[in-house]
This record gives sequence, C-alpha cells and structure tokens, in this order.
Amino acid sequence: MKHATLWLDEPPTVVNAGIGIHGVSTTHDVFRLPDLWQLHLYNYEGTLSLGQAVHPIRPGHVSLVPPNTEVHFHYRGRSEHFYVHLRLYDGGTARVVPVMQDAAAESTRLAELLRHAVTAMPTSPSRATAEVWAALWRIAELPRDDGAGRRHPFVAAAQAYVEEHLADPLSVPDIARAVGISHTHLTRVFRAETGFTVVSYIRHRRLQRARHLLLSSTLSITAIAAAVGIADLQAFNKACRRELGASPRDVRGAEKPLPGGGAADDQRCSPR
Repeated sequence: MKHATLWLDEPPTVVNAGIGIHGVSTTHDVFRLPDLWQLHLYNYEGTLSLGQAVHPIRPGHVSLVPPNTEVHFHYRGRSEHFYVHLRLYDGGTARVVPVMQDAAAESTRLAELLRHAVTAMPTSPSRATAEVWAALWRIAELPRDDGAGRRHPFVAAAQAYVEEHLADPLSVPDIARAVGISHTHLTRVFRAETGFTVVSYIRHRRLQRARHLLLSSTLSITAIAAAVGIADLQAFNKACRRELGASPRDVRGAEKPLPGGGAADDQRCSPR
C-alpha cells in the first residue's frame, strides 16, 4: 500500500493520542487497528511495511494508515513518535495522499499541533480534535510530485501570499519573488492550474472579500475598498460592477447574496 484516501470535510473523531516509545524490548512490532486510522509523526529511523510496500522511516516523516491494515514496524533501537488513533468520516472531497511522506520543514509545525493534541486529550477532547484536524489538512497539502492531483507548491504559495496581502499593492513580479520563482514561470503554472491569470485571480479574491464585507458588516464603502486594496472609489465601483454585476451600494442593498458570489463559486468562477 502506497496511498490512502482521506475525507477531511468533517472533523475526525480522535480516540487516543500520545507519544509512543518502541524498540526498547523488541526490534519488530506487528499490529492493526480494526476500526481506526493511525497517524504517526516520527523521530527515529526504521522501516514500516504494509503488505508488499516497504517505507523507510526518518525523523520528520509522517504516515497515515487506514483502518484494518496490518503494519510491521522495524526499529533500530529506542524509537519515539507522536501517534493519533482516529476515525474519519466518509463523504465530501476525497484526497489521495501517500501513506508515508517526508514533512520536511512542515514537520516542526506538525509536531507542535500533535503535542497540543496529546496534552489536550485528557481534559479537552474537542481541542485535541481541532489540533489533529489542522494537522491532517497540513499533511494532505504537503507538496509532492506523484501525479495525484496535488496543487503545484508554487501556485499554493502564491495563493497564500495573495490572501495575506489583499489590502496591499500586489504585482506579479512581487508575488513571484516572494515564492521564489520567475515571473514567467509563475504566470505559466498559475494559469495552467487555476484557469486564472494571476492578475484576474487577485481581482476575483479582492471582490469576493469586498462582497462579504458589504453584505456582512457595517464598514463604510470607503473603508471596504481600502481593506481590499482598491483605495480609489471610482476604481472600486468599476471593479464591483465588473466582478459582482452591481455597484457596491446595490450589492450592500441586496437581501441575499448575488448569484455567482458564494463560497462554492470561488472555485468555479472563470477568469475575467
């Protein structure tokens, strides 16, 4: 087994979480959890075998093993890892992830989340669930090149940068520089993966945020325009009409969201 299918639209049920210590009295463990997923974040070197698949274990590697799967762990001395035993709900968007991944720089953040989950579990299972759910999303988003339909890591980084800087001046060269690739390369991979040009994506996200603030807050239209990086009111009015189909005042006066402006439509909207 090399891949597992996850559904993360609903929070998991965390049954147990802790720090496992192995390899002290034996160099080989075999077990399975009939009804539970196994999540491990490793701090040792060894080997994990599932059927015919053999996965090297290194510090910073993370594994997700589906229920009722027999696993063989081979240790090289005292071996420590975070573990979580959990249930995942079927349904929603399926995400295919490798059973074993190198979390690399993300391993520090994963360790922090799982440490919080372990310490919260005895007194606040809901807090533990929140920490584990966040960790699962990060694991599902680890960059890789395996043809499993993952977002290009540079595109994901560019989108994150845009979300963090919507109120600031944004240019394609600045975004490319922030994520560490050339302007030309970012333009090409962004359009290929999202269907948007970088510029149209920025405009779309700014106007979706503006729409939310117009409908859900009492901020002035001037303040909303500034909050989404379009300080010029004439330009903001023009952008609203183009992206949302109405002036800011008319959007605010609508009793319900305008067609094409909901969260689901953020994923389907064609570039303009």
